[in-house]
Amino acid sequence: MSDDEDEAYREYVLGVLPGLRRVAYLLCQDVHRADDLVQSALERLYVHWGKARKASEPAAYARTVLVRVFLSEQRTGWARRVVLVNGSAETTAGPGFDVEARLEMEAALRELPPRQRAVLVLRFYCDLSIEQTAAVLRCAPGTVKSQSARGLDKLREVLAANHSTPTGRS
Repeated sequence: MSDDEDEAYREYVLGVLPGLRRVAYLLCQDVHRADDLVQSALERLYVHWGKARKASEPAAYARTVLVRVFLSEQRTGWARRVVLVNGSAETTAGPGFDVEARLEMEAALRELPPRQRAVLVLRFYCDLSIEQTAAVLRCAPGTVKSQSARGLDKLREVLAANHSTPTGRS
């Protein structure tokens, strides 16, 4: 790549990096693994910079690559062999920020299979439509709907179980 293209790539990365890190953390629930996912996604973006640069929505293009990297990694043996613990997010609590609710939701998200987690993160955190989510995940809109329903049911089940115990934990 030329120096101008490298500079354009650096500016692009600076713009999308914070959002990619948040989405990666929600997907994998570990800060360090999220950074690894983002790095892998950025490597792929660099290799295909010509195509990424022409995308109508650069942040959406980067997010799509990130989700596909996550799902691809989940299919490998590494994700089943390595279990990371204590991957809490680097968060600064603002006024009205409910840390306990966030931790409960993160624990509930960890209970979901990777594909359901990806669907819920894309639909409800990234605010994508069913069609946009289906395009990112390369599946039918009906699959997104069913995965959303199953994922939400599982989240409700896990959260209800956590609240039915006296300590709030199961």
